[in-house]
Amino acid sequence: MKILNFGSLNIDKVYQVDNFVRPGETISSKNLNFFCGGKGLNQSIALAKAGADVWHAGCIGNDGQMLSDALQDSQVRLDFLKTLDMPTGHALIQVSQTGQNCIILFGGANQAISREQIDETLSHFEQGDILLLQNEINNLPYLVDQAYQKGMTIFLNPSPITEQLKEIEAADLSDVTAHNPQDYADILLEKYPSCHILLTMGTAGSIYLDHQTHHTQSAFKVQAVDTTAAGDTYTGYFIAAIARGADVQAAMKEASMASAISVTRNGASTSIP
Repeated sequence: MKILNFGSLNIDKVYQVDNFVRPGETISSKNLNFFCGGKGLNQSIALAKAGADVWHAGCIGNDGQMLSDALQDSQVRLDFLKTLDMPTGHALIQVSQTGQNCIILFGGANQAISREQIDETLSHFEQGDILLLQNEINNLPYLVDQAYQKGMTIFLNPSPITEQLKEIEAADLSDVTAHNPQDYADILLEKYPSCHILLTMGTAGSIYLDHQTHHTQSAFKVQAVDTTAAGDTYTGYFIAAIARGADVQAAMKEASMASAISVTRNGASTSIP
């Protein structure tokens, strides 16, 4: 069984400012830092750090060397990572003195994935292999259709929400207001009966549901300092555990432990244990 993550890669450009820039205003930044980002990159690194053999497919520009280096440093395979003559996906992030932020996101190379690249990449995988997806790249419906036809097991982390894929939060996906997360999980399973639902709820833990089983996992109590990559860490560790034959409950526990460790550290991919 092989694991393919067809996902996003972003350069996060973080500017420290006194206050957010206003229309017509020019301000100076006190500091500028560059970080590796993108849910795809984070989840590939989490998979690799969990011990999985993972291939990352996607696109970067000539300015994206730091991203491929970060993946390579974590032993992620890059056979299907393409470099295009265009800017890498990136985020321009202003962080104010009060800790608030505002973000401009540019999809860049993440939005230049062709059907030809998808077909060529998937030709190296077969029935029973795992495909992990997020909603930060283009041609997602085509990817899902082609992987389904091959008989691959598809894990979709439907984030962030867009009009094209209104499936990030349980409330948006179910189109109802429920009283508790368990209600959301039940509604999701009724609406998508062939799916297996894994709902993460931060400090409230996580729920897994299909038509045969139901599992809950409480969150481990820690002193959180940065929750940025908590969900990505959980996703990577859960899939890695399932891929090596763990049962769902054991996979949820391991993913919860890893996620708890990640929130005690600053940063995104750098916080993944």
